Amino acid sequence: MKYASLLCLVCLLLLANTCKRASKLEQQLVGKTWLHAFEEDQEDVTTYRPNTYDFAPSRGRTGFMLEKGGILKNYSIAPADGLEEQPGTWQFLDNDKILITIKPEGQPQQQYQIEIVSLENDVLKVKREEVTENPIK
Repeated sequence: MKYASLLCLVCLLLLANTCKRASKLEQQLVGKTWLHAFEEDQEDVTTYRPNTYDFAPSRGRTGFMLEKGGILKNYSIAPADGLEEQPGTWQFLDNDKILITIKPEGQPQQQYQIEIVSLENDVLKVKREEVTENPIK
């Protein structure tokens, strides 16, 4: 009985530690509109900055917004060079990965995951990986 209680306590501590990590990352990501800073991309790492950043002029920038409750707003370039919002969902996976599902109206669903490489000083760097099978187990 004593060992079972100790095991439960250790499990709770490990779970609490995991929740804190996701919570901190979630606090930094959620509620901001992240736009693609393509000038800062490096090989397979894509760079995003908040829409409040003073970007160099361009014909358009794609981006996204993660909202609480797993709601995603994906922004693509519209026919008139503005931003077109597409609804979707997001969900944290293991190891700083987020599953993104975009459901554009009248088009097939898109699903991919992004791995957070770094998030410092409002500079978000991610690697995108296409999803071939359901990563949620």
